[in-house]
Amino acid sequence: MNESKEKKKVPSVKVDEKRSGSTKGAGKSVKKGSSTAKKTLKGKTEEEMVPRLRIRVKAYEYRILDASVQQIMDIALRFDVEVRGPVPLPTEIKKYSVNRASFVYSKSKEQFEIRIHKRLIDIINPTQKVMESLTNMSLPSGVSIEVKTI
Repeated sequence: MNESKEKKKVPSVKVDEKRSGSTKGAGKSVKKGSSTAKKTLKGKTEEEMVPRLRIRVKAYEYRILDASVQQIMDIALRFDVEVRGPVPLPTEIKKYSVNRASFVYSKSKEQFEIRIHKRLIDIINPTQKVMESLTNMSLPSGVSIEVKTI
């Protein structure tokens, strides 16, 4: 083939004066929120430096999940610890399609789905007693807990 006959497409770039940085104050960003938070040496605020427990709870049934979250909240409130949450996270939905028959009616399928409900709880500045009581807590089957210290 002859390369001179083929047309090559070259993307054109348009420069917007407002976004190019040629105007005054283009590189500055203004943070909104509380201006009372003090910055420490590493750039984190004092609120971010406080140790916290981040608890993620997962279950297939939302009623059992809410009962488990209520147990965790009761333990935290019993020891007078600041709690943030429970924050409902997006429900994860897994869908499966299964053939009803293997040969003759192979185009007919059944569909199933599994819903995984999730909640997030932050316990701020936890004590040793809170951590011990959370580890000794008995939860119903089907409830998964993931605890991280931040």
